[in-house]
Amino acid sequence: MAKIRNQIRFRLNDQLIELDDITPALTLLDFLRLDQKLCGTKEGCAEGDCGACTVLVGRLSGGELVYESVNACIRFVGSLDACHVVTVEHLKSKDGKLHPVQQAMVDNHASQCGFCTPGFVMSLYGLWMTNPKPSNNDIETALQGNLCRCTGYEPIIHAAQSISKNGKVDDDPLILERQSVKRQLVELSDGARVEIHYSDELLIVPSSVEDLADARQNHPDSTIVAGSTDVGLWVTKMMRNISPAIFISHLEELHGINTKNDSINVGACVTYTEMQGLISSHLPQLKEYWNRIGGEQVRNMGTIGGNVANGSPIGDTPPILIALGATVTLRCGKKQRSVLLQEFFIDYGKQDREPGDFVESINIPLPAKGDVFAAYKVSKRRDEDISAVCSAFKLRISDGVVSDAIIAFGGMAGIPKRASDVEAELIGKPWNEENVSKAKASFDKDFTPLSDWRASAEYRALIAKNLLQRFFLESTDGNSVTRLNRDKAA
Repeated sequence: MAKIRNQIRFRLNDQLIELDDITPALTLLDFLRLDQKLCGTKEGCAEGDCGACTVLVGRLSGGELVYESVNACIRFVGSLDACHVVTVEHLKSKDGKLHPVQQAMVDNHASQCGFCTPGFVMSLYGLWMTNPKPSNNDIETALQGNLCRCTGYEPIIHAAQSISKNGKVDDDPLILERQSVKRQLVELSDGARVEIHYSDELLIVPSSVEDLADARQNHPDSTIVAGSTDVGLWVTKMMRNISPAIFISHLEELHGINTKNDSINVGACVTYTEMQGLISSHLPQLKEYWNRIGGEQVRNMGTIGGNVANGSPIGDTPPILIALGATVTLRCGKKQRSVLLQEFFIDYGKQDREPGDFVESINIPLPAKGDVFAAYKVSKRRDEDISAVCSAFKLRISDGVVSDAIIAFGGMAGIPKRASDVEAELIGKPWNEENVSKAKASFDKDFTPLSDWRASAEYRALIAKNLLQRFFLESTDGNSVTRLNRDKAA
């Protein structure tokens, strides 16, 4: 067993923080505002949706120091060991001069009431450090997780385009001090397990995957916290007690991505952002879909393994992974077992997990030659919104005939689920308009969707049929107009 340390240690702006008496449910936002009196970071939604609480968190990844924008309202302090937290206050220069990002916001009249402005500044700061000359698409992607009620986004986009007129990235403090910060974080990463007892609550930060397995066996009822994009809401919205909590996002072994000729194996803590490059190179059909999963802050925090382990019927990745035939590796102690993902989901809130199990990795087969593959997401708001319905289609077509079909949906049942009757209706028949129209009726056998505030049952049933139609049109006629292009809209 690893040595035990009873403190969380991290750098906040330019000071070292050491905490030995915190609850697992303490959010970074509350710590900043209530304990540190750093009130530039705002609380807007408390669910990672508006971006007013955006800060940067630097972490060691593959030996390098990487800064990412995150939502402080759903990021727990327990996940920050050996990290560097940067708030808007850190942008202030000694002579009082505005930071280039702040000056650009002023010059372009990009703030009115100012409530959301610090969040926009931090998101743009994170973008500018890695991409000082961003395209409009780069800017819009970086700002997906930031909402503004009064300014409108055009002045903010203009500000983003003009930041480099006010200064050079190479002169920025986070660049100049990077090596010294990196050395400090390496020193803080001492290989110890962190255990903090707070009243009757327990916070654990394991030192390795083996230590995680040991902690999970000793606390089979524990809450495993990876990206906290779901668990954060359990605390801020549902007031749930997550103790004992095991924080795992720092475990490098669970951030591994291994590619083979026909599959990708991803560790449970691989984030959507870390997966982005492989999506572009190996699964380009998902590129548009992937950029609609949350906003930039959520993609930087949220994990593929967490999205699967949470078992939500409207999770964005399970339908895709089911359609691709993914398997999940579960670990308990030293024992591992693999489960076909479509069999992992048993019922609403219930997965194929034994006490002590945790998701260790996911193996994702790539589409084979002759496979036609696509995924779609329908939501009230295009960007940074939870799905009303999400779907994935993978068909193998030989000489114009469907020889195999996997069609999976989220939002249509209590679990992510295959449309087995629709698949059966398509297999063995020509891939044409007539057979697609006949197959649509089988959706009523496969699913009995519910009505909620995201969509009515009737709407979901209709959408499922329309998405099959869209898949058919896009797979047979590349000139078919299946979506509204905002640039051409009146």
